[in-house]
Amino acid sequence: MFDRISPHEVKELLESGEGYVYLDVRAEDEFAAGHVPGARNVPIMVRDSMGMSPNPEFLAVVEANFPKDSKIITGCLRGGRSTKAARILLSAGYVHVKDMRGGLDGEMGPGGVLSYEGWARLDLPVALEPDAGATYEELRSRR
Repeated sequence: MFDRISPHEVKELLESGEGYVYLDVRAEDEFAAGHVPGARNVPIMVRDSMGMSPNPEFLAVVEANFPKDSKIITGCLRGGRSTKAARILLSAGYVHVKDMRGGLDGEMGPGGVLSYEGWARLDLPVALEPDAGATYEELRSRR
């Protein structure tokens, strides 16, 4: 099992110097529109003619870039995709996996009502430019 932690806890871990990596599992265009500073992008779902489908290369790209003992925090827009990603990583043998509850925007409850504030709604910093080597295209090329 993995811990679901708040955006403030994520920020503390990323700034702690303990080697945590934020893995943004949203689509490439979502990542480009804004992300947690220092994030790496490996989409768990990819856009296709049917809308969104599972990314068949998700695990292979993660494994090519992050050793199994990496300290990974998964995140997405609202928390659904990132919890799936965290489960996949744990099943693949990753042992230090956490998930950011609420994602970048926040969890929605019944009727589309905000039930848990995400990273951006808490006025935490949002980066518009990725770090070198952080985009899916760059990470995928290392396979």
